[in-house]
Amino acid sequence: MVTRLAMVVLILLAAGSACAESLAPEAARRFVAGKLFAFHCFDGSRGAGRIYGDGSVIGSIQFRGAGPERTVALPANTLRVRGEAVCASLQGMPFEPCFHIEKTDDRSFRGSWMGFAYCDFTRRDITLPIVRSSALQ
Repeated sequence: MVTRLAMVVLILLAAGSACAESLAPEAARRFVAGKLFAFHCFDGSRGAGRIYGDGSVIGSIQFRGAGPERTVALPANTLRVRGEAVCASLQGMPFEPCFHIEKTDDRSFRGSWMGFAYCDFTRRDITLPIVRSSALQ
């Protein structure tokens, strides 16, 4: 449970920036859905993951920048739009932490939780090499 909450918090945390463009939750969903992002957080935690349009998350995280990297998979509807925020709904949690999302450029965003914790996210493009088959030559 704690790992799930930590992953969600670290996936979406970030501090505000004067040059950042605030994103409404639906715009934020379109900006991140299905894309791979690497992230670095205020406490040294880092990792990478995909946030899908159905609210599921798959990725890896290294807490506080030390120790083993952990794989995390959160089910559909973990992340939900609530008013002007994106909130994490985790079974067994007495509350839903909500995040403010800000686009910092065409490939990056920040999210904030309670205004003091943050993570910076940068989109990573995965390209697979083209393999030539001898049957096609």
